[in-house]
Amino acid sequence: MRDHELRRRAVGEMHLRRWPPVPVPCHIIQWVLAIDEADRAAELDAIEAKSGEVDLVGNPSHREGRIGPGMRFTWERQSEGSSLTLFAAPCDEAGFLDPCGNADLAAALEWAGGLPGQIVRSTRVWVAESEADVQRVLDRHSLNPDELVSSEVGGGIRMWSDFRIMEDGFGRLLVAANGADPRDLARQIQRLQELGNYRNKALMGLPVARECWPVLDRAESKLRELADRIAGRDDRDDTLLEELSKLALDLASVSTAISFRMDATLAYGQIVEERLEQLDSQPVLGFASLADFTQRRFRPAMNTCRATVTRIERLAQRTQQLASLLRVRIETRIENQNASLLRSMEQSISMQARLQQLVEGLSAVALSYYLLSLIKYALHAVPEEKLGGQGDHIVGLLVLPVAIGVWVVMHVLKSRLVGQRRDR
Repeated sequence: MRDHELRRRAVGEMHLRRWPPVPVPCHIIQWVLAIDEADRAAELDAIEAKSGEVDLVGNPSHREGRIGPGMRFTWERQSEGSSLTLFAAPCDEAGFLDPCGNADLAAALEWAGGLPGQIVRSTRVWVAESEADVQRVLDRHSLNPDELVSSEVGGGIRMWSDFRIMEDGFGRLLVAANGADPRDLARQIQRLQELGNYRNKALMGLPVARECWPVLDRAESKLRELADRIAGRDDRDDTLLEELSKLALDLASVSTAISFRMDATLAYGQIVEERLEQLDSQPVLGFASLADFTQRRFRPAMNTCRATVTRIERLAQRTQQLASLLRVRIETRIENQNASLLRSMEQSISMQARLQQLVEGLSAVALSYYLLSLIKYALHAVPEEKLGGQGDHIVGLLVLPVAIGVWVVMHVLKSRLVGQRRDR
């Protein structure tokens, strides 16, 4: 027996997005990046230069290592980019408020800032032992109290955030461990981060969807105009069909341009819903809850993206239906024209048949005349005394037999020709 070539990669997927146990207190810094394919190799080289170890589970999308004492990191490659997470521990509230005061953390931040990619989301998370520790940081920090979200997750762990970008380009997330197990704490914080990360990735589709609406408005107006013109019958069918085909191509172009982004948005939105359900957040009196914040701001955006996809599909279907109706009308007109042409041809053929019969009758008379003339000339060659002057009488008596004979011969020849043609 031998291993399937995909076995280790399949097992590695089960270990994807793992975080190490989170000590308390701890400062976690995470970036979610969009990476161009041309920069993938350079990014991986920079990460592997710091990791100093191979991936133990055979997962090519995951790396982890240390950057100096008390500084760990994990890196993960994703379909549209990557994520890099630094863990600085121990880190008290002063170290969180002034990260540049820690030389190792400052060096790690400088190294991370040199990596390729565009930032989709960056967050600084401080994990404190108790809610009292977090409250001291809240008193000294610039979180917006009017938009502060706070909930309990994971049976006692509490989080705070206003989900805004600060002057340093990072968002803030404060977590009180409240005695939680380091592994459980790591899983809950990771879920909180994934909730925010996938929320941002999903929301990248909202501007794309909004940009499509004016284009779809124009397409819908054009479709109504074409429907009225088709009903009015004042325009040429080929002109209308050409305009409908152009409209269908425009809609197909819009659909192709945004399909990947919309599909990714809906997939990310589903993950956000799953993470929110897994967190099972409980509201805290006096604060907006995590579930309320997500429902109020995120779900309407997803509904807009879904509505955009649905609207494009419906416009494309209506355009196709209108084009089908126009084609049916064109085909009906062609069939009517063909029927009229066939009737005209049938009349023409009938007239030709009658003329042919008339010509055949005249031809029989002409042939009979020429044949009788030949007989008359032949009788002139016979001495008159032998005919007794009866040559003209003989010719007169032969008129009817000759005419009947010529007609019978022509009829027989015609029947044979028609029979041969049918056999073919």
